[in-house]
Amino acid sequence: MEEFLESVVAVQDAAAGQYIGFLRYAIAVLGLLLLLRCALPLLTFRREPEIWGWLNMPGGEQVPITHWETVIGRSKTCDVTVSLSTVSRNHAVLTRYDDGSWTISDVGSKGGTWVNDRQVEICALEPTDRISIGGVEMQLQPITQRQEARQAELRTKAASGWDSVTNLMLLTIFQCLMLLGYLLNGNREDFMPILQGFGGIILCQWLLYIFYCIIRRKSFEVETMAFFLCTIGMAALATVRPAETVKQLCAMILGVVLFLVIGWSLRDLERAKAFRYLAGAAGIGFLAITLAFGTEYYGAKNWLMIGNLSLQPSELSKVCFVFAGTSTMDRIMHKRNLILFIVYSIVVCGCLALMNDFGTALIFFCAFLIIAYLRSGSVGTLALAITALGFAGVLALRIAPHALSRFTTWRHVWEDPLGGGYQQTRALMCIASGGLFGLGPERGLLQYVFAADSDIVFATISEEWGLLLAVMAVLCIVVFSLFAMRTTRVARSSFYAIGACTAAGILVIQTILNCLGTVDVLPFTGVTFPFVSNGGTSMIGAWGLLAFVKAGDTRQNASFAVPLSKETKERSGK
Repeated sequence: MEEFLESVVAVQDAAAGQYIGFLRYAIAVLGLLLLLRCALPLLTFRREPEIWGWLNMPGGEQVPITHWETVIGRSKTCDVTVSLSTVSRNHAVLTRYDDGSWTISDVGSKGGTWVNDRQVEICALEPTDRISIGGVEMQLQPITQRQEARQAELRTKAASGWDSVTNLMLLTIFQCLMLLGYLLNGNREDFMPILQGFGGIILCQWLLYIFYCIIRRKSFEVETMAFFLCTIGMAALATVRPAETVKQLCAMILGVVLFLVIGWSLRDLERAKAFRYLAGAAGIGFLAITLAFGTEYYGAKNWLMIGNLSLQPSELSKVCFVFAGTSTMDRIMHKRNLILFIVYSIVVCGCLALMNDFGTALIFFCAFLIIAYLRSGSVGTLALAITALGFAGVLALRIAPHALSRFTTWRHVWEDPLGGGYQQTRALMCIASGGLFGLGPERGLLQYVFAADSDIVFATISEEWGLLLAVMAVLCIVVFSLFAMRTTRVARSSFYAIGACTAAGILVIQTILNCLGTVDVLPFTGVTFPFVSNGGTSMIGAWGLLAFVKAGDTRQNASFAVPLSKETKERSGK
């Protein structure tokens, strides 16, 4: 009887081994198919400009207005260029609002802005009003409601609902295959929390898509890739810390809620500007609370302990920083507002420096560079900022021994494989042992190394599920950034363009620091991999940043952050 039972177990083990062999290849193929299906619509959509009106110039020329915020001035970088010495480089900003009304704002020009022979700072416009800028008279001619409806019909459409359902089905199969791998190869005692983790993601993604169907939105590519990344992170957590899968799932759900709340706030530009000031104050508040009550780990005082919960408020401050840095064109044109943002950035980075959290400070500084360039367009300003960073970096290395030790280890990890280079040398060996398709769930050795589910999670995924899948995770973040850059051309407001590019930039910078730090190409900073690394506040912050990327999508009925067009409401019986 014992021999029979042993033979049955041997057959089961052989079957499990064969399935794991099949699973390694199936996971890679499904992941690649899913990435291609989600990425192609985001990277190939037509970026045709929307025309919202015309400026009737002297001599009968009509200049199309293709944004809701249009800069008029002498500079070649202006949306409407008037090449006269009497016109300032950035003279005035023409603004359209959700209700179809228009205003014109003077932005500190020398000659002033005049409407119907009256000098104004900001003034509501009617189609019959005469605008005078530097002695040049022009008249605004908004498009008609019929033209607006026709333009909405011709706008690039999002992927069809069936495409989104197909993508979700592929992702669900991908998740079920991963889960089955843990059932056959993992510890039976850990299977219930692993089942709850993967099952919770599946349920959450389908519920979110059903909500999208209710509000008549079709595009789900960005969200599908985010859930794909969360699934990969759950796989790493199932191997290293299966007991924490439910906690990470709860953080993901809170992140999705924050994603929806930020998207709602961005639906109305005036409401978004009001949130901007609240978020700016909250960003400083999070860091101040951490400075006052935070706990120091590994040389950085960036953790806040509340009972059994450990929080990293600086992750939420990233979302607040993006909100604070975005702005509308009439404010961007005033240098005072840029100076105030520089002061705000200095305060934020100063708080992080006092915490000795220089990895996060570097991310904030890179975000500042993105915002500063998008708001000013000045390469000289960025050069000065980077020079200042160099001096600040030298000073930081002198006053922060733990940061200096990481720089001394950089590019020399094999000289101290049991000390400062322990994590990275093990990560490199495990990436090599995993090959292209991985060893299978819970078959790797990196799970016994510290921070295998966070700081070096890229290596954990590479070892167990293959380098191909780990690279696909990186490509998802790259797709977010490329999509954000593509949307800037058709963005209706600088608020959405700056927010999308900055949020995507933060996600990319974090991914670069995490992955290249793991393989010793860059210094090891301990920065998390967005959506993948274990960490509740990191997960919540990543979803919050993704909301800005989603809000930049102007395809027809694609983003919940963009209100439905009038003709869509009429067809739906509203």
